[in-house]
Amino acid sequence: MAQSLVIVESPAKAKTISKYLGKNFKVEASMGHVRDLPKSQTGIDTENNYQPKYITIRGKGKLLDLLKKEAKKADKIYLATDPDREGEAISWHLSTILGLAPEDRCRIEFHEITKNAIKDALKHPRVVNKSLVDAQQARRILDRLVGYEISPILWRKIKWGLSAGRVQSVTVRLICDREKEIKDFIPKEYWSLTGHFKKNANKFDGNFYGYKDKKITLDNAKQVDKILEDLSKAEYIVKDIKKQEKKKNSTPPFTTSTLQQEANRKLNFTTKKTMSIAQQLYEGIDVKKEGSVGLITYMRTDSVKISEEAEKAAALYIENKYGKEYLPETKKVYKSKGSAQEAHEAIRPTGIDRHPDEIKDSLSSDQYKLYKLIWTRFIASQMKEAIYDTISVDIMAKDYNFKANGSTLKFPGFLNVYKVEEEAEDEENKLPELCVGEKLMLEKMEPLQHFTQPPSRYNEATLVRTLEENGIGRPSTYAPIISTIIDRGYVEREKKNLFPTELGEVVTELLKEYFKDIVDADFTAGMERKLDEIEVGKENWIKVVDEFYTPIRSQIKFAEETIEKITINEPIEVSDVPCDKCGQMMIIKKGRFGKFLACPGYPECKNTKPIVEELDVECPKCNGKIVVRKSKKGKIFYGCANYPNCNFVSWYKPIKEKCPECSQLLIEKTAKGKKEIKCTNEECSYKRIEG
Repeated sequence: MAQSLVIVESPAKAKTISKYLGKNFKVEASMGHVRDLPKSQTGIDTENNYQPKYITIRGKGKLLDLLKKEAKKADKIYLATDPDREGEAISWHLSTILGLAPEDRCRIEFHEITKNAIKDALKHPRVVNKSLVDAQQARRILDRLVGYEISPILWRKIKWGLSAGRVQSVTVRLICDREKEIKDFIPKEYWSLTGHFKKNANKFDGNFYGYKDKKITLDNAKQVDKILEDLSKAEYIVKDIKKQEKKKNSTPPFTTSTLQQEANRKLNFTTKKTMSIAQQLYEGIDVKKEGSVGLITYMRTDSVKISEEAEKAAALYIENKYGKEYLPETKKVYKSKGSAQEAHEAIRPTGIDRHPDEIKDSLSSDQYKLYKLIWTRFIASQMKEAIYDTISVDIMAKDYNFKANGSTLKFPGFLNVYKVEEEAEDEENKLPELCVGEKLMLEKMEPLQHFTQPPSRYNEATLVRTLEENGIGRPSTYAPIISTIIDRGYVEREKKNLFPTELGEVVTELLKEYFKDIVDADFTAGMERKLDEIEVGKENWIKVVDEFYTPIRSQIKFAEETIEKITINEPIEVSDVPCDKCGQMMIIKKGRFGKFLACPGYPECKNTKPIVEELDVECPKCNGKIVVRKSKKGKIFYGCANYPNCNFVSWYKPIKEKCPECSQLLIEKTAKGKKEIKCTNEECSYKRIEG
C-alpha cells in the first residue's frame, strides 16, 4: 500500500497530525533544525560570497538516518514545518538531505492544526520558497558574523563569556538609555486645584482648567495662592453642559507581540513562558473525548487578519450567547502593520465551541490562563463597541474655569467579554443632574503640589512594545533576546522591571564607541526591513550581508588595536556559608545557570557549591532540613540536606503540616489549578483538594 511521509518539527505536532491523516501517512518529527553553522568556528566564507558551512547538529545523526530510511520507503514526501522563515529553512535543509529536487512540490503549509487545515494543505503542496530561505539564511549569517567577530573582543577586553548580538546589543542599549534618562531626570513642580462640590446628597469634583476659557498650567504655590485668594468669596455657577455618546472600540485579535505584552501585564508571564505555553496550545493538547487537538492557530504572526470561516463561527457564537445586538453592523476589519504577512492569521482559537471553562480540566493552570486570554480576546474582537453616555460640565467662578466630567456605561458591547488596558477609564463616574445657570455648593477647594516623574523602567511588556514600534527584531525573537540579555548579566529583572547592570552599561558604551551601527536602533530596523525585502524577492541576500559586514571588518581591526583592557569592579556578596575546604566565608557569584557559591580564595581554593533553598520542613528519615534541588535535566525535586548520608527524595513539595491521621509527612501536588495534599505513608489514604 502506498504511503506518504510527513515531516513536522515536534513530536506533539506529529501526534496531533497523525490522528487526522490515518494509516496511509507516516508522520515523523525533525525535532527542530537538523543542520546549522558549526559552534567551533564562524562557519562563513567571507571571501566567497559569504557561503555558509552547514553541518549536522550534534545528536541529530540517528534521527536523520531514520528520516532517510522512511523517505526511501515513501511514495511522496511532505515537509510540514512551521509557516515562517525558520520553518522554511528547516524544510529546505530536509529537502537537501533527503535529495529532493528544487522543483519538487513537497512543502505544505498550514496555520492551525485541524483536520480541515491539514487536508487542505495536502491538496496544495508547493515548492520550497527560496526567498524565505534566503531571508532566514541572511539573518543567521548576520547574527553569526556579529556574534563570532565582535564577542571575542569583549572576552579579551572585558571578561570571558560575554557576547554581542545584532538585535541583542541594541536591546540592551534601549534599557541603558532609559536608565540614563531616569538618572538625569530633573523633577519639575506643578500643581492641581480641585473643587469638591455638592448637590443634595451627591458629591462630585471639578478640576481647575484656566482663566476666561484659556487653559492655564499651575507651576508654583504663588500662582495657586493668588487664585485661591481671588476665589475666596466666589460663587460657582454651571456655565455649560455637553452631553454626547462615546464609543470604545474592541481591540484586534492577538499578534505575537500583543500576546506577549498582554500575558505579561495580565498574567505576569515572561515572554519566554508565554511562547512556550502558546506552542503547546498550537501543537496539540489531549482534550477529553477528543484526543490530541491543536487549540490555537500559529503563534508566530504579526497579522491581525482572520479567516472567513472563523469570522462566521464567532458571529454565530456571539449571536447565540449574547444576542444579535452584540454583533457589529458591518464586518470588523483590523489593519496589520506594514511588514505583516497577510497570508498568516492572527492568533485565535481553532474552535470557538471549545470554551476555556469547558476544557479546563484538560489543561494545566497556565495553559488554561493563556488559552482563556486568547479565546476571550478573539471573541471580543468580533463584538460591537462599548457605548458610554458622557457629560462635560463647565463651572465658572468669577473668570476662572473648572471642568467636571462624568460617564455612564450605556451598552457594554465587547467589555462583557474582555477588559482592555485602560480599565480605569471604563469605570463609571456619575455626575448629579445639573442645569446651566445653577449655583453649586463648594465644600472644599483642594490644592495639591506634584512633581513630574521620570520615565518608567522597561518591563517585558513595554520593552516588547518598544522593539516592535521601532522595527527592531521580529516578535518571534523577542523571548530569546530578553532571556539572553538577562542570562549574560547585562540586564537584571527586579520584580517586573528591567534595569542594566554595570556590565551591561560598560559593554554598551564600548559598542557605541567602536561599533555604533550595532547598537543603533534605526540601523537595526533598516536591516530588518532589508531582510523582509529578501523574503519577497526584492533584495539579494549576499548584497545585504556584504553591505553590513564590509564596514564592520575595518571597525573590528581598529577596535582590536585600540581598546584597552577594561576592569569591572563587581560588588562582592558574601554568604553565611563557610567553605568546607579552607573555612573562608563563601561569596555569591553568577554563572551561566544562575547564582552559585564560590570560595574567595580562588585560585588556591577552587571550591564551589550550589545555592540551596531550604524548606521549613524536617526530613522524615533523619530530622535534617529538606532542600530544593534540581536534576541534571533541570527538573525540581526535594531531598534531605544530609545527602548522601540520608537518601530521602520527593518529586513533590513536602509541607510543614503533618498528616492528621498518621502524623507522617504530607506533600502537595499542583495540577490544572488545583492543589492536592497527600500523605507520603503508602498505608495511609489521607488526601484533600484545595483551590
